[in-house]
Amino acid sequence: MFFDKSCGTSSWATGREISVMLRTTFAVAAVIVAAPSVASAQDASSAPTVATTSAVSVPVAPAAPTMRQIVLPPNSEVVVTPNDTLTTKGKKLKEGYKFRISTVFDVMQDGYVMIPKGTMGEGTVTWMTNKGAFGKSGKMEVSFDWLEMAGKRVSLTGNHRQEGEGNTGATVGTAVAVGVFSAFVTGRSATIANGQQLRARTAEPLNFMIPDSAARVMSGTLVSTPVASPAQAEPVAMPAAN
Repeated sequence: MFFDKSCGTSSWATGREISVMLRTTFAVAAVIVAAPSVASAQDASSAPTVATTSAVSVPVAPAAPTMRQIVLPPNSEVVVTPNDTLTTKGKKLKEGYKFRISTVFDVMQDGYVMIPKGTMGEGTVTWMTNKGAFGKSGKMEVSFDWLEMAGKRVSLTGNHRQEGEGNTGATVGTAVAVGVFSAFVTGRSATIANGQQLRARTAEPLNFMIPDSAARVMSGTLVSTPVASPAQAEPVAMPAAN
């Protein structure tokens, strides 16, 4: 029951009406409490998003080296040797036979190695004759054809003639002593051994590209050998006069 002041009368409210009034009161209170949370959520959703990025290092390609051109002139000397011993002994060697060669020393220009030691190539037996009677020695001639560098053939010029050591003097002496038996005295076979130094030359100019930063091969400086000064003779004590 409640009392209505405006009317000056009292009236009784039913239980159902009281229940509706309580639910309405609680709903209004809930709205009032939830309003700040909704406002905060809206503020948070409307705030600008700041993207975070990590720095990525980009590798810088090294600068290309500066190159310089060096020309090895034609007719430059190249010292070579056969990889295997060549000999007229046994009559196995024939004209036109191809054999392998290698450079013995570095070929240099302006302080740089142009043709390294050990560079491989090829030569040819161009002429030969075997040893014979009466002290006739074996002989052969070989030519130097090319070297192989970076998959290319570098042309060479030059040849070498090799003779065996003959026994002509011994044959003459034997002929005087035993006549026809001197025909059985023979000369010696011609032999070019591995390690024997033979001189070839380049047939054309060769162009090389060298980095400016490449170290040169320094050569020694010739100095005069100091001459030892003669030893000074020590004074000899003279005997005292009586």
